[in-house]
Amino acid sequence: MEKTDLQIIEEVVAFLDDRKAENIVTLDLREHANIADYFVIATGANKPHLKALYDGLQKLFKGAGFKGFHKEGVPDSGWMIMDYHGIMVHIFEQELREFYDLEKLWKDAPRVAVGGEQ
Repeated sequence: MEKTDLQIIEEVVAFLDDRKAENIVTLDLREHANIADYFVIATGANKPHLKALYDGLQKLFKGAGFKGFHKEGVPDSGWMIMDYHGIMVHIFEQELREFYDLEKLWKDAPRVAVGGEQ
């Protein structure tokens, strides 16, 4: 049986929370954008932490059999994105997260309460 978007998001959020990502937020963009259905946004403490989160998410997606995910960015950039069929996971360093402020940009999109989100 294929997992629903919310089940996938729950796994991603649980992973991020378990790996000490900060300020995890999920936005439901289905009624507000055509670039993605959901954004999961999280902050890493530093570049090594970003790399660990990013590498771990790749393993999570592969291990769970989620095929067809896309990834962009490198830890040194301070912002990395993974896209799995409309679920975009953004992992930022704090400074870049504040600069781009996706939550403000998509302020009309409702938040989705999932697991370890703050």
